[in-house]
Amino acid sequence: MAVPDFQSWLLPLLKRLADGEIHHMSQLYDDLACDLALTDQDKNERLPSGSQFTYMNRIAWARTYLKKAGLVSSPGRSQVEITQRGRDVLAEQLERISVAYLKRFPEFADFHTAKPSSQGNSGTEQQASSDDETPQESLERVYDELQEELAAEVLDRVKQVSPAFFEKLVVDVLVAMGYGGSREGAGKTVGRSGDGGIDGVINEDRLGLDVVYIQAKRWEGTVGRPVVQAFAGSLEGVRANKGVLITTSGFSSDADVYVRQISKKIVLIDGKQLAKFMIQYNVGVSVEARYEVKRVDSDYFDPA
Repeated sequence: MAVPDFQSWLLPLLKRLADGEIHHMSQLYDDLACDLALTDQDKNERLPSGSQFTYMNRIAWARTYLKKAGLVSSPGRSQVEITQRGRDVLAEQLERISVAYLKRFPEFADFHTAKPSSQGNSGTEQQASSDDETPQESLERVYDELQEELAAEVLDRVKQVSPAFFEKLVVDVLVAMGYGGSREGAGKTVGRSGDGGIDGVINEDRLGLDVVYIQAKRWEGTVGRPVVQAFAGSLEGVRANKGVLITTSGFSSDADVYVRQISKKIVLIDGKQLAKFMIQYNVGVSVEARYEVKRVDSDYFDPA
């Protein structure tokens, strides 16, 4: 099963607090995961950023939403207890608590400001999507969408450059990733015509203790096993054990299987991965805006 959206945790969390006692969030995470029958796989699922377990993030936001609506309070650090308003809500014997339900409380309505929706019939779908997501999830989803769009645009531009520029681009990416020591040193070795399918050589580390052989081509179609196998043969010809094969297209499943079976270490980088590396290491892209997501420093307000 999938981890339930954060609205699905609102009522179970409030019910867990029905005894009127002060509960610690660390215990509630375990109790609620049991209540909603999460599997080990569900509990190990993380947000796209990898910063937090998904179910814990959604439970934490469920607490925040209930608190903003006045149904629970936080008497201490990582603590939560039900309020009289929360008891009144439980007395209604609801089957589900949703964002729409919480909007009846003025404090929550002020907190949960309406988001602008696009024109046409997508507005309702967008609002439903935003209600199902926590603010952090919405932020990460939009960020991922922007990254995917940028990667597609970067790859399209890469496919249009000249072969010489593509070789330079590959060097820039590898140097940005820490290979070759410097752009000047890497440029002396990469880009020269080599033997049997080897386009260049670059130092694996700054001291040049080991080298990596490279083949970088702007293929249009899928790169299959024969091309990869030929590259492996080229490595054998120079007694090399490590190689990187870069393409602007993609690799077949046979090619992927082949590199996992042979003793030589060959890394396959397709066009999508190349674009992601360019974005990650700021090659051919620039920062347009930067947003920091901050949280309360509990240690500052509750020193030991």
